[in-house]
Amino acid sequence: MNATTTAAVNLTGRVSMVTGATGGIGRVIAAELARLGSTVVIVSRGAAAGEQLKRQIAAEAGADRAEVIAGDLSTRKGVRQVAGEFAARHDRLHLLVNNAGAHYRKRRVNADGVEMHVAVDYLAGFGLTLLLLDQLRAGAPSRVINVVSDAMNDARVVTSHGQPRPVTLDPGELDDLRRINGTAGFAPFEAYARAKLLTTMSGYLLAGQLRDTGVTVNAVHPGITATRIVDDIVHPVMKPFLGLLKRSLLTPAQGAAPILHLATAPELDGITGRYYVRDTEQRSPEISYDRDLQQRLRAASDSCTAMARDHNP
Repeated sequence: MNATTTAAVNLTGRVSMVTGATGGIGRVIAAELARLGSTVVIVSRGAAAGEQLKRQIAAEAGADRAEVIAGDLSTRKGVRQVAGEFAARHDRLHLLVNNAGAHYRKRRVNADGVEMHVAVDYLAGFGLTLLLLDQLRAGAPSRVINVVSDAMNDARVVTSHGQPRPVTLDPGELDDLRRINGTAGFAPFEAYARAKLLTTMSGYLLAGQLRDTGVTVNAVHPGITATRIVDDIVHPVMKPFLGLLKRSLLTPAQGAAPILHLATAPELDGITGRYYVRDTEQRSPEISYDRDLQQRLRAASDSCTAMARDHNP
């Protein structure tokens, strides 16, 4: 998305939050939203990186429209801290872009006992959305954009031969999220794809629950983009060719474009519960549409994040 495609969009007076804002795609999203007039709350793991981006945005936008909240979104405590700081500053939120994501080559768990892909690529966005529902309702019409990956439709690292292989999900593990992406048979890229599937499933259920509130929830795969996640996914034997490989991928600006479109396009007002591959609506894995599994995932997520009592839609 560029100045031409967003010429008719004016976000003056609106408040946006972007997680993972200091990464390649996140930087572009945050800067463009500020250029369009929005106050942009940057969520970054480290304060220094966030402040540097804030200064860059001020220089590019010609106005001091960015704020920084530093926090660790990999833990329940960190998610609550970020949401609490936002709520202390703003009573309305018009756009939440859950862009934070990570890929881990070795299995790790967070302080809550949850595998890190599930914690960062799913629960961080789920928790922030739930904790900021009052602000999103107050800002309606408002939008939640979950940045996911079409790896959930094909969890093979090498896809040049054979048929797509959607990521698997054991329904028996949905009642306790600490069981998902367990030690036995752990495969990093599948773990990453599975967490993105959880985000998509949870988003479908929440979109339905919020349908009459003016808050929309959609998911988007931005395309395979030259970011730090790609650096980690590439097998060590391919590292010498990483530079050549990344030149064939989308740039961060190209990856950010469909996210910005979904976040700001006037023609998408009221559109909710959809999954897009770049700008085209697509189907996610069939299991993601199972209402019973969506509800079980929601119950387990509420339990895992301890947010159920006060933040139901």
